[in-house]
Amino acid sequence: MYDFTHHRPASVDAAVAALTGADDGKIMAGGMTLIPTLKQRLASPSDVVDLGAIAALKGIKEEGGAIVIGAMTTHAAVAANATVKAKIPALAHLADGIGDPQVRNRGTIGGSIANNDPAADYPAGLVGLGATVVTNKRQIPADDFFTGMFETALADDELVTAVSFPVPEKAAYAKFANPASRYAIVGVMVSKGPAGVRVAVTGAAPCVFRLAEAESALGGGFSADAVGKVKVSSDGLNSDMHASAEYRANLVSVMLKRAVAAAG
Repeated sequence: MYDFTHHRPASVDAAVAALTGADDGKIMAGGMTLIPTLKQRLASPSDVVDLGAIAALKGIKEEGGAIVIGAMTTHAAVAANATVKAKIPALAHLADGIGDPQVRNRGTIGGSIANNDPAADYPAGLVGLGATVVTNKRQIPADDFFTGMFETALADDELVTAVSFPVPEKAAYAKFANPASRYAIVGVMVSKGPAGVRVAVTGAAPCVFRLAEAESALGGGFSADAVGKVKVSSDGLNSDMHASAEYRANLVSVMLKRAVAAAG
């Protein structure tokens, strides 16, 4: 990797100051994407701002009818947390299916959503549950946070500090995983709760998206039979060495039915 200056601030304000003071600074959460990128010399930032020492960014709490998860909370911590398992078991299930144990014990929810990999699980979790992303500057609805492949609504000097999930009446996540990486070839989160009926799809397209036809069908009755006739177009879906667009379109329908059945 190329030389860079490493910062390990103890507060969000110090992290923002280090980031804005750098010529070309990068934030590091768990490092699951950034470190391999640096090692392969695909990036050469002047500074790396490591968030690992900021205790305020870690932890899970129940607050105002929602589950609030700090940005530096690992996937393993989300999967094992008793409150998450009791209130939003679908979210615990999603976190427990990310990568392998090494990834789950290093990767963080904030790092995952800020990176917005098109095959990541958490974008479907946030959009499918109607979550809100909390930053050092504002609160951003999940529907507005993910803007494109590896792109989000975050400004250059903005950090994710937490994610707030409203507790649904019912929810489930179903994923067809790549057997090597465990990334989602297609993943579908469904929920019914304070944010209404929501269906979010990851892995199938360049960015997470909601499936409006499925939401309408489930609005008339939350059952696998209700979405039995929902067809997904392959237009605009990803096509690569792992799966064609047509295959992914069919997988969305299959994972949708499985998720609804699990939630119901």
